[in-house]
Amino acid sequence: MKVLAVIAVYNEDLENLREILKRFPKDVASLIVIDDCSQNNPEDVVLEFGFSFIRHEVNKGIGAVIKSGIGYAIDNKYDIIVIMAGNGKDDPREIPKLLEPIIEEDYDYVQGSRNLAGGRSVNLPIFRRIMVRVNALIYRILTGFPATDAINGFRAYKLSIFDDPRINIWQDWLDRYELETYLHYKVLKLGYKVKEVPVPKIYQKKKKKYSHIRPFIDWWKIAKPLVYLPLGIKK
Repeated sequence: MKVLAVIAVYNEDLENLREILKRFPKDVASLIVIDDCSQNNPEDVVLEFGFSFIRHEVNKGIGAVIKSGIGYAIDNKYDIIVIMAGNGKDDPREIPKLLEPIIEEDYDYVQGSRNLAGGRSVNLPIFRRIMVRVNALIYRILTGFPATDAINGFRAYKLSIFDDPRINIWQDWLDRYELETYLHYKVLKLGYKVKEVPVPKIYQKKKKKYSHIRPFIDWWKIAKPLVYLPLGIKK
């Protein structure tokens, strides 16, 4: 099956990005880096390694970056897409773990989990650890799926799920942190074959700011689909 990996970047440490690209398994997947209007010119680093690159000329949000990757994958007739962060938290050498259940067992969607046996968190802040557990509990209540790490952005899924008219990722309200929650909730509620696999999540200890997520404002964006969809406010 034809696999595309998408790395999302926005003002990331370029040395972290360079290390990710060094470790990327070219024999496993193609790669495109999508830049959400960074100020530090990651394109030069990406082109050093000969990978494809797309730049958003205005900052649109992580949801819009993922949409760009999905659109690119559909246009170029890929079968599977892998989404990962460009800040060093995700290890591209783990991509085969995400792909195996899709290719070998016909799963539709695979979620990386730092909380399963074999996964791990390095330097994960205490508050983030609590939020991961609470979020997983909410998914278990709403969907019945035994979620352990539903906000880990390291994921793989078949592009065929976007042929389903009940999954409309192109809505404008999904341009930022809402999209990943929307998509995860939808595949679970619609009965797609979903599996979690253990992966590491590495937080860079030297970084004072470990995430672009802003307290309260972005927390609401992450949670919004879990309110809007069950209540029928959005589809």
